[in-house]
Amino acid sequence: MTVRLSRETLRTVRQVPLFAGLGDDTLALLTGGAHERRCPRGTRLFSEGEPADRFYVVLDGWVKLYRDNPQGSECLVGLFTRGESFAEAAMFDRLGFPVNAATAEEARLLVFPAEHFLETLRQHHGLTLNLLANLTAMLRGMVLQLDQLTNQSTHQRLAAFLLSLCPDDAPFATVCLPCDKMLIAARLGMKPESFSRAMARLKALGVRCERNCVHLEDLPALRLFARGGDSHPLPGCPGLNGTRLSSPLSPRAMT
Repeated sequence: MTVRLSRETLRTVRQVPLFAGLGDDTLALLTGGAHERRCPRGTRLFSEGEPADRFYVVLDGWVKLYRDNPQGSECLVGLFTRGESFAEAAMFDRLGFPVNAATAEEARLLVFPAEHFLETLRQHHGLTLNLLANLTAMLRGMVLQLDQLTNQSTHQRLAAFLLSLCPDDAPFATVCLPCDKMLIAARLGMKPESFSRAMARLKALGVRCERNCVHLEDLPALRLFARGGDSHPLPGCPGLNGTRLSSPLSPRAMT
């Protein structure tokens, strides 16, 4: 049975790179089999090796992708929030989920069954080209993320991450982070103590924390700083760029 999605849900879906630029009719076709799911914090969404028979869009909250290492701890692979999708690549290659997924905070998700989604693509070949273009854009975004990990300071990476959660061109904003700040630190390739220091030093750019909410009072200045501008030098930093990473995969990446 097809469930009619709310306007708010459809607005969020349009933010997802996979669906960017699609018309109303096209979007209706692709979301025809999707349904919403509300999950408390810690809900396991899928496990490594399970059949990849669905993918997700985050409508609210946070979701983490991770692997369990031999020592019994989690190795974070990805962190997703409102307007982002995950597990679509596994759906296409049919090799099963390569990682585990769980909600890092209470979350509202849109679940896309693979069977309906892929059958829609088979019946409407033009949609496949649209999605290929959008998947290419997503890949470019991942390359940019890798560039940030290797070429930006911890402060710039944090600034860029906070900006990614804000509306474009807004002068100020408030964003909510997961209660477990170690997840954000791992996502940005830094140790928890480095995350705390970076957050404290961004106060000079109008960044103010209140529990798990971050108030960003001067987004233009923060954007300039994240791009490598030379205004607003941060207290205690040797320079705007600070210490750079040699490689996101090396031990030095966790600075």
